[in-house]
Amino acid sequence: MLLDTSGLFCFLDHGDAQHARAVALISTADMLLTHNYVLAELVPLCQSRGLVRASALAFSARLLGDPEVTMVWVEKALHEAALALLQARLDKTYSLCDAVSFLVMRERGLNEALTTDRHFEQEGFVRLLAP
Repeated sequence: MLLDTSGLFCFLDHGDAQHARAVALISTADMLLTHNYVLAELVPLCQSRGLVRASALAFSARLLGDPEVTMVWVEKALHEAALALLQARLDKTYSLCDAVSFLVMRERGLNEALTTDRHFEQEGFVRLLAP
């Protein structure tokens, strides 16, 4: 399962309507994967929604050190491929982070994402959290 920014936010925010489901999904997942662009989005998202910045930073650091989480580091070739995907989908409002997620999921054969983001469904993936 890919861990997306919105899904990790649900996991972190105990007051979020999807918190319990996010916790359950993460605790029972066979495989957890994310990438550094998700972490780049997570801290400002948490800040903008009123979560403590220090907590978001500490959580990000824990993810980096968690042996249960596979971390993909976005390098130039993946970044360029994500830009090409965005160029090919000008009718969509995908972010660069979304595009990287889609490419990584396809490369790894993943179909499910811990996310509330409908863009994953538009690309044919399973969105595990309702908005």
